[in-house]
Amino acid sequence: MSKSLSKRPPKTAPKSSAPGAPVQQDPNEAPSIAKPLTRVVAILYDGMLILALLFLVGTVLTVIGTLLTMETGTESSQAQSLPTWYQNLVMTPAFVLTLVAFYGIFWRRGGQTLGMQTWRLKTVNNAGHLLTWGQSFKRILAACLMPLLFGVIGSLIGGSRTIMLTSAFLGLIFNYVFCLFNRRGLAVQDMLSNSITLKMPKVAHEGLWRGFKNRKKN
Repeated sequence: MSKSLSKRPPKTAPKSSAPGAPVQQDPNEAPSIAKPLTRVVAILYDGMLILALLFLVGTVLTVIGTLLTMETGTESSQAQSLPTWYQNLVMTPAFVLTLVAFYGIFWRRGGQTLGMQTWRLKTVNNAGHLLTWGQSFKRILAACLMPLLFGVIGSLIGGSRTIMLTSAFLGLIFNYVFCLFNRRGLAVQDMLSNSITLKMPKVAHEGLWRGFKNRKKN
């Protein structure tokens, strides 16, 4: 009888099926540096939401600016443009703050925006932790560097608004084309901000809402 017991295989802990229980992860699977195409697609997803937010902010500020700085008429011929100082000192900073708040809130809470969650992407610093507000702002500035540089070059060459915007868009694409030539596959903003965007395996992927809740508890 003692022999039969000795041959009995050791018991393993049963897998928990309770909601919220940790999922067993395959040791062969691990987060990897996100591919440039996947990152661009995630940006396009987020871009639609960002444009909607900027449109809302712009509409509110336009109404406020019209009421505070201009006399309103009753005919279309009486329409005026907002003062340049209002556009440069109020509207432009508001757009920048909207962009910073959008990415900062998501990166601080769960490391993912809505578009990044769709493709299981997560942005963390080089230590593997969620970004601070300072790191988020630094990463956004780093991501804007090449579009700004390309836009300035385009305006100097062509001078038109269309050429400037096209050049700025090419600068944005350059950020991710750079991944193809970097040995680790890092984008420009990854290197300049000491952060990285990872492709998470399915078993380690944490939903956006759960990430917000867990971050709040901690």
